[in-house]
Amino acid sequence: MKNDWTTDDISALARGYQPACVLMAAAELHLYEHLGPAACGAEELAYRIGADARAVTVLLDALAALQLLDKQGGRYQVPPSLRNIMATAAPGSFLAMLQHQANCLRSWAQLAAVVKSGQPAARQPSIRGAAADYAAFIEAMDNIAASTAPELVRQLPPLQFKHLLDVGGGSGSYTIAFLHAHSTGRATLFDLPQVMPQARQRLQKAGVLSRVTLVPGDFYKDALPAGTDLAWVSAIVHQNSRGQNRELFARIFAALVPGGQILIRDFLMEDSRTAPVGGALFAINMLVNTPHGGTFTVAELREDLTAAGFTDVAPIKQDDTMQSVLAARKR
Repeated sequence: MKNDWTTDDISALARGYQPACVLMAAAELHLYEHLGPAACGAEELAYRIGADARAVTVLLDALAALQLLDKQGGRYQVPPSLRNIMATAAPGSFLAMLQHQANCLRSWAQLAAVVKSGQPAARQPSIRGAAADYAAFIEAMDNIAASTAPELVRQLPPLQFKHLLDVGGGSGSYTIAFLHAHSTGRATLFDLPQVMPQARQRLQKAGVLSRVTLVPGDFYKDALPAGTDLAWVSAIVHQNSRGQNRELFARIFAALVPGGQILIRDFLMEDSRTAPVGGALFAINMLVNTPHGGTFTVAELREDLTAAGFTDVAPIKQDDTMQSVLAARKR
């Protein structure tokens, strides 16, 4: 526990939103793509994006002050190390995650009202629109998982499966990682219909589409495809209440063959709920963005999995991030 707080410490913490807002405004405006590789003046950029010249100048200067742009003689240029990070669909792009974080920020700004009402924050679409916001969310999850999924799959204990069920599998990052690690395996990716085009495109690019069955559906309502022996539930349980998780676990239990296994990737909270810190803060993210979501302890998840019929519930990978994995088995 920190016992030597000063007003400077508190002030720095309170101002933490400012650089984030500058960066996320640039992401929402696709500012780095409009700048391109060549140096550009503020008025020219304002014309390109259809924005106010004075406002664009102030934003560009703030980005330059944060060393997120180079400024020479009144012209601004994207540093080479940021060109792919801030570009759409480039290798190593992080743009969609920044756009998603901007959406989160609009909800976090309503935290006090959420605490008073107990209801999620009112949705406020970005200047890009609600459909683009949802697409950014799906791509943002891929921004993270595309780089972390292969390593996480390698870190898991040896897995023997014939058919993977990727529940809420998004654009397929973990399906790809599992199939690349297990050359004889097949998979079913189950997610909402609007996710399927992005998933098909990524699976095709990764060379595994022929081994994957894409099944559109809603795991809150629909039965899951049966006959699989490994269910992967990645970053799903935190958006649910415990009651919703019990219902989901029951659907997964029904879909698995005897001896099948469920793996849950998410934060695993200590009983105090104050650690890991990232999990405590992510619980705030669920508070402002979902009606009932949160982060859960191993004991809570064990109780809910056991209620659905699972046994042998235990962490097989545990750290301070959402890269913890809890396993259980259907006898």
